[in-house]
Amino acid sequence: MNIQHPYLRQIQLKRQQVPTYNRYPFDLAVIRNLNTLDFHPKVTYIVGENGMGKSTLMESIAVAWGFNPEGGTINFSFSTQATHSSLYEYIQLIRGPRRPRDGFFFRAESYYNLATTIDELDSQPSFARPIIESYGGKSLHEQSHGESFFSTFIHRFGENGLYILDEPEAALSPLRQMAMLTRIHELVLQNSQFIIATHSPILMAYPDSIIYNLKPDGIEVQVLEETDHYMIMKEFVNNKDRMLRELFE
Repeated sequence: MNIQHPYLRQIQLKRQQVPTYNRYPFDLAVIRNLNTLDFHPKVTYIVGENGMGKSTLMESIAVAWGFNPEGGTINFSFSTQATHSSLYEYIQLIRGPRRPRDGFFFRAESYYNLATTIDELDSQPSFARPIIESYGGKSLHEQSHGESFFSTFIHRFGENGLYILDEPEAALSPLRQMAMLTRIHELVLQNSQFIIATHSPILMAYPDSIIYNLKPDGIEVQVLEETDHYMIMKEFVNNKDRMLRELFE
């Protein structure tokens, strides 16, 4: 049975509490133009050019929910460097009627730190089963970057979960990105909800979803075929030689 209600319905910016829009992160276009943002009960995509504030927004949502800023589950509390913004303090979460049984904040840029923390925790004496068993049983550092990413998606992600993913395609080949779509579908059918920031036209192709494009003048809802990511990739594939000439001239 598919979920009837999202675990996370909406976020609201506490605009009356924002101290100023003249410094980071409040000077980002996405924050200047943000009032509320509704989430699809299955898959929500956050897309846009570099510098639009995708990662900052994703981080604020994850931290407001209770995730570690550097990624992992609610139970992870490690910190290699406190670089996250205070935006989460100004984000109000509107939750659904049901609570997820699982969840994960996947952040590509700090995934190495997560893998290191798992190895360090498992090296300490404990009567609990090793954490790495939940990730496939093999140290994430003993796999390629892409393999370790995919091990997390396959082994650690489960049913009835809220999964916030920031650029999960970073180490995935196109074939693995398609396999990731299959995994997302499996978990959606098991009552999981995804919020994904991505540049990948493949990954943003899940049909039962909503795509928010962050732009300098605000947030726009788009379909896949309207996104710059899709149109540029399609144009390049279909007219490679002409585009290369234009790029190199």
